Amino acid sequence: MKLSSRGRYGTRVLLDIAMHNGEGPVPLRDIARRQQIPLAYLKRLITPLVGAGVMRSLRGVGGGVLLARLPQQVNLLEVIRLLEGTSPLVECIDRPEVCERSRGCATRDLWTELDRAARQVLESTTLEDLVERQKIKDKNAGEMYYI
Repeated sequence: MKLSSRGRYGTRVLLDIAMHNGEGPVPLRDIARRQQIPLAYLKRLITPLVGAGVMRSLRGVGGGVLLARLPQQVNLLEVIRLLEGTSPLVECIDRPEVCERSRGCATRDLWTELDRAARQVLESTTLEDLVERQKIKDKNAGEMYYI
């Protein structure tokens, strides 16, 4: 599975929204500022997520975006597939004919295992899991150690 800025930024956007879950619609400008993502790019990122029912978009005064499902109902494999598609880490995994060495290539086996492991981690990780990780990071960042 390939992971570009589209998948990385889109996951950060969903995490941002999930961190504000229950507070009402989150304005896109606020997300763009916090995540340091250009607003125009952010708008392109949310389109497939809204279309797939992962999030909702509300227009007008007080509008913004919010999760359409509970954070524990959104796994990260679904998110990455929506944003990146289903391409494997390297092309020869799904299309061995692209390389004449595919059949006897040990590295192809390695890439296949890596691709499978990444998919399993993403599938078993929910947006809620990511929220909990972020809360721990935020708490640890706020602690001061004195010697």
